[in-house]
Amino acid sequence: MKVCLFSPYFPDHFGGGERHLLDIATHLPSELQVVIAFPKRNSSPDEFQIRQQYERFYGASLARVSFVASPIKTTAGFLEKLLWTKQFSYLFAVSDGSLFFSLAKKNIVHLQIPFASYPSGVLNRLKLRFWELNTNSEFTKSVIEKSWNKEVSSVLQPMVASELFSLNQQKEKIILHVGRFFTQLHSKRQDILVANFRLMREQHPATSDWKLVLVGTVENSDYLDKIRRASADLPIEIKTSCSRQELLELYAKASIYWHATGFGVDESAHPEQVEHFGITTVEAMAAGAVPVVVAKGGQREVLGSELQSLNWETQEDCASITSKLIANPSMLQKHSSLAIERAKVFGEERFTNQVRTVFAIG
Repeated sequence: MKVCLFSPYFPDHFGGGERHLLDIATHLPSELQVVIAFPKRNSSPDEFQIRQQYERFYGASLARVSFVASPIKTTAGFLEKLLWTKQFSYLFAVSDGSLFFSLAKKNIVHLQIPFASYPSGVLNRLKLRFWELNTNSEFTKSVIEKSWNKEVSSVLQPMVASELFSLNQQKEKIILHVGRFFTQLHSKRQDILVANFRLMREQHPATSDWKLVLVGTVENSDYLDKIRRASADLPIEIKTSCSRQELLELYAKASIYWHATGFGVDESAHPEQVEHFGITTVEAMAAGAVPVVVAKGGQREVLGSELQSLNWETQEDCASITSKLIANPSMLQKHSSLAIERAKVFGEERFTNQVRTVFAIG
C-alpha cells in the first residue's frame, strides 16, 4: 500500500506540526510505502536536500520516507491534481483550512488548527463530504465539530519521544522556551516571556542568577530583532539554529519551561490564536522541566489536572509562580516528578496504537 502524508507547510517550516507528521511517517508499518508530499514550487530544493534538512531537525533517519513535490495547492489543472491522488491507498492531508478533491481510496484530513469557521459555498461542502476528519487535540476537535458541523472521527495527539525520559536530570538554573519566532496566528509570544523575565528579576531578586533560553527557527526577522533589543541587558540566550541533540541537552538542563501562546486572547472568540496542542511543553515535561504556561487550548490537556496550578494568566502570575518554585527546591522537584509522569500519557506506545487505528491497520 502507498500512503501519502500531504502538508502545505513542507519543506519551509520546522515546527511541532512538522515533527508530528514525521512521527506519523516513521511509525507506520515498514511494509507500507510512505510519501510526504508538498506543493510544487519553482524554488523548492531537491529531495536529498529536503531529507537532510528534516533529518537534522528530526534527529533521526528518514530513509524510508520519500519527499515529493505535488500539484496539489498549485495552479495545476483540476484533472492533473485529481489523477495525482489516485495512486494512493491513503491520503492523509494536513489542512490549512481548505480541502481538495481526491481519488485516493481513503481520505483523511488532519486539522492542527482549530478553525473557527469553514469556508462557505456549495463546492466546499461537497468536498467536505469526501473526507474523514482527524485532529491533533481534543481542543481542536471540539472547535472543529462546532464550526464545521461534522463529527471528527479520530484524534491523533503528538508523541513525546522516549529518549526524553532517559535524559540526565542534572538540572541548572535555566528557564527554557522552544518555539518559532513569528507573529501571526498562534504566535509564541517571546516578547511577553522577555517582559516576564525582566519583571521577575525586578520583583524577586532571588531569581537574579537564573537565565532564560529562547530556542526557535526564524520566520519573522523583524520580530526577532525586536526580541534581541528587548533582551539585550538581560541574561537571555537566543538560539535560532539548534540541532535535535543540542535541543535534547537543553531540555535535560532546564529546570522550568515557559510558554505564552494565547496570552491575552479570548479563546472562545479566537481559538486559532491559542496553543492548539503544545508538543514542546510535553517534551520539556518528559525531561523533567516544570511547565509554567498559559493553559489555554490544547495546553490544558497537556497539563492534566496534576499541573493546573502552574497555569498563569497575567505577567505578575508568571513571575510569582516561577519565583515560588525557585525559592522552594522541594516544590520544584515535586512538580518535576509530576511533569515526567504526566508526559508519559503521550508516549510512543500509545501514539503507535493511535496511528494504527487512524489508518485502520491491524
